[in-house]
Amino acid sequence: MMLEGLIGQVEPAVTDPASLPPLETWTPPLSGDMALSIAADGRWYHEGRVMSRPRLVRLLSTILRREADGDYYLVSPVEKWRIQVEDRPLLIVDADREADAPGGGWRLTTNLGDTLVLGREHRLALSPMPGGDVIPEVPVRHGLAARLNRNVYYRLLDVAESRQVAGSEEWGLVSGGVWQPLGRLEPDA
Repeated sequence: MMLEGLIGQVEPAVTDPASLPPLETWTPPLSGDMALSIAADGRWYHEGRVMSRPRLVRLLSTILRREADGDYYLVSPVEKWRIQVEDRPLLIVDADREADAPGGGWRLTTNLGDTLVLGREHRLALSPMPGGDVIPEVPVRHGLAARLNRNVYYRLLDVAESRQVAGSEEWGLVSGGVWQPLGRLEPDA
């Protein structure tokens, strides 16, 4: 199969989740490690060089999954290649309030065109980045999660409220009827 033909079929815009490959059904043996990595800022690198073709990156992102061992793999029906991910493979680059959504839902868009609505299935969680800063992330698909880009984080923080959660002051918002944490102020020791 020609890669160019596949690239032509993949648009860098939003993809319907139903049109994504059925990665959960593919169980090939490990083929090895690929010289491909994803930086914390969302840039993809192959053999140390930035991948500058958005359609190719989007295509590869549709066959990327994270497995129970915590590693990331590009998977096809017959091959499985491990790649390196510095933090999370996706970034949330836009957030829009859904006016008609119950509970004041927020629709998020990733740097690779995925969209999701914050709610029970896609819930913000606070987790540390490689440098130790605790930043929100949200599950997207196939074990992949996305970090909130700085502009989106501040946009959501602008409408956030404060609550007491487990003895700490937590900032967040309600989306899809579910509390979505954006940050926590730990009590002084």
